[in-house]
Amino acid sequence: MVSTDHLTLPASMDANCEVQVVEGDLPAHRLAFEDARKLAAQIAPELTFIYGFECDWYEGCEPLVEHWSQGAVVRLGSVHWIGNPGDIAAGAAGTAGTEDVARPDTPDSLCGWIDDDTNLHVWENLGVRGVWEHYVDDWCRACESSLNFDAMAHPDLVMRFSKDGFAPDFDPAPFWQQMAECAHDTGRRVEVSTAAPRKGLDDYYPATGLLRRFAHAEVPITFGSDAHRACDICWNIREAQAHAYDCGYRTFDIPHLTGEWESTPLA
Repeated sequence: MVSTDHLTLPASMDANCEVQVVEGDLPAHRLAFEDARKLAAQIAPELTFIYGFECDWYEGCEPLVEHWSQGAVVRLGSVHWIGNPGDIAAGAAGTAGTEDVARPDTPDSLCGWIDDDTNLHVWENLGVRGVWEHYVDDWCRACESSLNFDAMAHPDLVMRFSKDGFAPDFDPAPFWQQMAECAHDTGRRVEVSTAAPRKGLDDYYPATGLLRRFAHAEVPITFGSDAHRACDICWNIREAQAHAYDCGYRTFDIPHLTGEWESTPLA
C-alpha cells in the first residue's frame, strides 16, 4: 500500500494551501508516515507501506517536483490544472514573501483547476471541448516529462463533472487514442482509480473505452482508490480488478520498497 498525499505547490496555484502538503510541513509529514508505518507493522505485519506523493504536472514544474518529492519511493503523475500556472518561481505556497503572488486563474482566464467544484470558470470559458483539448495535451506533456512518474493517476479526470452539465457532446475516442498512444510511446504506467464511481460517476478513471485502448496499446496498470479518508482506502479495488480483466488486462503492477515494480497476475 502506498501513501500518496498531494505534493507541495507554488503559491501562484494554491495560495491558501488547500490541496497540498506545504513545504514547511514536509519533514513532519515524513515523520508522521514513519510512525504510521511502525503502527501498520504491528497491526498487519504482512502489509508493505510505501512512502509516495501525487505530483501535479504543470508548465515548468520539473525542478520543483524533483526537489519537493525527495525521498518518495512512488511518484504518481497527475494533471488537475490546465494552462498558465503563473509565477511558479516566486516560491512555495505558504512560505514567507509569497503572500502577494498573483493568481493567474482569474474569472476571465483560461487556466485553473479542472476539478474544483467551487470554481468552474475554466469550463465556462473554454467549453467542454476546449477543456478536453487542453487537458489531454497537458496530460501527454506530463507523460513526456523528464519526471520519473511511476504511474499516471486518474487519467481522464476531465470526466469529473460529466454528470454536472459538462459531459462531452462529442466522441472522445480520438482523445482516448491520443492518450493511449502517448502512454505507450513514453513507457508510462496508468492507474485504474475507484474514485470516479465513489464520487457518483458511472465508470472508473479511466473510462471503459479509454481503459480498453490502454490495454490494446499494452500500457501497464496499477490500482488506486485516491482515498482522502481512511474509510475509502482500497474502496472497491476488487471490483476494479475484475473490470480491468473484462477490458483485456491479465496482469497489473505493484511497487516494492526498493522502488522496483513487479507484474502480478490479474485473477
